[in-house]
Amino acid sequence: MGTHKDLISIGKKGKAAARKLAFASTEQKNKWLVAMAEALVSEQEKILEANSLDVQAAESKGLRKSLINRLKLSSEAILEMSKAIREVINLPDPVGEGEFWTRPNGLRIQKTKVPLGVVAMIYEARPNVTVDAAALCLKSGNACILRGGSEAIQSNKVLARIISEAVVASGAPEGSIQLITKTERDYALQLMKMNEYIDVIIPRGGSGLIKTVLENSTVPVIETGTGVCHAFVDKDADLEKAVSIVFNAKTQKPGVCNALETLLVHKDIAQNYLPLIGHKFKEYGVEIRGCPKVTSILDYAQRADEEDWSTEYLDLILSIKVVDSLDEALDHIYQYGTKHSDTIITENYTTAQRFLNEVDAAAVYVNTSTRFTDGGRFGFGAEIGISTQKLHTRGPMALPELTTIKYIIYGNGHIV
Repeated sequence: MGTHKDLISIGKKGKAAARKLAFASTEQKNKWLVAMAEALVSEQEKILEANSLDVQAAESKGLRKSLINRLKLSSEAILEMSKAIREVINLPDPVGEGEFWTRPNGLRIQKTKVPLGVVAMIYEARPNVTVDAAALCLKSGNACILRGGSEAIQSNKVLARIISEAVVASGAPEGSIQLITKTERDYALQLMKMNEYIDVIIPRGGSGLIKTVLENSTVPVIETGTGVCHAFVDKDADLEKAVSIVFNAKTQKPGVCNALETLLVHKDIAQNYLPLIGHKFKEYGVEIRGCPKVTSILDYAQRADEEDWSTEYLDLILSIKVVDSLDEALDHIYQYGTKHSDTIITENYTTAQRFLNEVDAAAVYVNTSTRFTDGGRFGFGAEIGISTQKLHTRGPMALPELTTIKYIIYGNGHIV
């Protein structure tokens, strides 16, 4: 079966828009973003009405609470989305940044940042991604094609319509922001093959979504976000600090990729530390799945199986393992980690430095919650995702990561 006609139309519009967006001035792009931010606030009743339909449908299907929480919007959440756009307005425009040098023969070479072109986002039940992705793409001179999950389709339709109409009314080209409103799987699969129209695809969601995109896309993919994040509580940890950090990393927002999924505890402090953190988790309703040493200390913990060590729960579930040494902790993270975010809690400088040097992840922390792996908390403004690969970018993806390089060469009759 050939590509759906409506997908081809979306691709053509996106490509035409990207050609114009590449030359838009910073002032123009910021003007469009202001219009987008204002439209979200003025139209929030329509957004909330649509979102309530999605939430009701999710509840009727019995979807887990953490997913429904990611899906749910409020007036405060819409104001936060508008605020995030205004933060993007205040960020430097990466397009045109670069360096300039002259070769010995007089040839002048300029290395400059230019937009990627048409960016397609495939994501799950997070309506805020619709707005964040559109704002970041627009500021970096890219057209965006959005394909959200069926759980948020009513919210996404209204959000995309509002922000698209707002930017076009203020002078942006038609097709700058487009949403694929069909949620059937074959639409996503066909989108992944549209190399003629799309320059890059960014999946944002769980491991199943990301795996599907990686296995099926012929369009280049920037892999984001599966987060089996670890915390290692070392024998030289401050236990009070370790309780606070680990509890925050797991419970502050469990349904996101930078939430803690596996806790590793040094054997020398396990008898003292595990009852402290276990009590807090039990009170909060966190299900613990542990190794035999953990279940011998915490009688309410369930026995973990092999699959638990590689599972991104995105829920109030945590796997815990007692390890004999830093080396064992490093080996465990190497085997089961997803190169997202890992932290060590220790007061030993040498141990901390080994952990920082040897853990292969986009973000590595000392005495800090993994929840800080976020574009906003890094000072980048809204983010389009957390890249866990090494090409062409890694970590929180913001404006600079939505550009590529062009070389501009000035000569005066030069020949080789």
